[in-house]
Amino acid sequence: MNKSLNNDAPRAIYMHIPFCTNKCFYCDFNSYVLKDQPVMDYLRALEREMEYTVQQHPPGTIDTIFVGGGTPTVLKNDEMEYFLKSIRTYFPNWSDNIEFTMEANPGTTDADKLAIMKEGGVNRVSFGVQAFQNELLTGIGRIHNTDDVYRSLENARKVGLNNLSIDLMFGLPNQTLDMLSYSVDRALELDLPHYSIYSLKVEENTLFHTMFQKNQLPLPDEESELNMYLLLMDKMKKAGYEQYEISNFAKPGYGSRHNMTYWRNEDYYGLGAGAHGYVAGERHMNIKGVNPYNEAAQQGLPRLDHAEIDRNEAMEDFMMVGLRMLEGVSKERFARQFDGQQLDDVFQAQIRKLLDGQLLEPTDAGYRLSEKGLLFGNDVFGEFVGSLVEETV
Repeated sequence: MNKSLNNDAPRAIYMHIPFCTNKCFYCDFNSYVLKDQPVMDYLRALEREMEYTVQQHPPGTIDTIFVGGGTPTVLKNDEMEYFLKSIRTYFPNWSDNIEFTMEANPGTTDADKLAIMKEGGVNRVSFGVQAFQNELLTGIGRIHNTDDVYRSLENARKVGLNNLSIDLMFGLPNQTLDMLSYSVDRALELDLPHYSIYSLKVEENTLFHTMFQKNQLPLPDEESELNMYLLLMDKMKKAGYEQYEISNFAKPGYGSRHNMTYWRNEDYYGLGAGAHGYVAGERHMNIKGVNPYNEAAQQGLPRLDHAEIDRNEAMEDFMMVGLRMLEGVSKERFARQFDGQQLDDVFQAQIRKLLDGQLLEPTDAGYRLSEKGLLFGNDVFGEFVGSLVEETV
């Protein structure tokens, strides 16, 4: 069985709130339009899952909590209070410098709700902004406009929430390089500690996928998208932000510690409908639908699927997620996580090939993506998919 780097209890928690005011055209997350949903039943079911989880895998000191969705901030004020109190009840031991992030839509936060979030322990808010052109926002199905963005950030700061992040997207339908440049400039004017900037992926079971199949989705071409990525990396660097992961930029000390748990292949609890978790060498995925989840959580852990991750798969995962970070992967961390196995021995062929192709470069600690590798990350990660499984067949 794979031994985790941290053989104690997980120190990170992901919680899923699957409700949204509406479904964005690009979204394939496990989310449901809020109208007529049994929200309190869901929060009670989530509380039961917390109870069963801590019975099976008692928590230690919690370093990071991340509440995603959906849009967690569609919860009404009393629902939000109930939910945050539940977390405190079942995971009472928080580190002194806990990072507690909640995702938010700028159209669903006001000062009262943000104050309740802060009172309940939230100290970092990530706003899904995506663009600073209202026509682009409408074109991707967002309910907010740019005025909502400024108002939400102002309200957050008023209640003392200053560790703020926003998401932007590039490669959107009808988006030009100039439009992205404008959005990044507006974002940087806000002087926030953290920015996530993702390229649009057309996923199955989305409106955009249907439009794409019918040739009705006017996306930028591959060269334009590459130029967009180069532009945003350049702008963020000039503004003094460290690119610490392929899509993430931060002021020193403000990288998302929760996401680093994933990228370092460390354990975390995953709770809520459709949530994924990784505990004691086993990955799981929860039942997705709200009512099926609610019913299952009354009986026990609401699992849709779970699987023990063998050592080879865990080592491949270590490389694929670890190389997303610009610090790269650490030989010492690899050896610690896998009982003294040496990274250079296990992946000798892959590393040599990627070094020869100038997609990887050595560091004092191990290896990281080169500048070229950063632009062709999927090619790099692909070298590790199933590579050890194939060798042992």
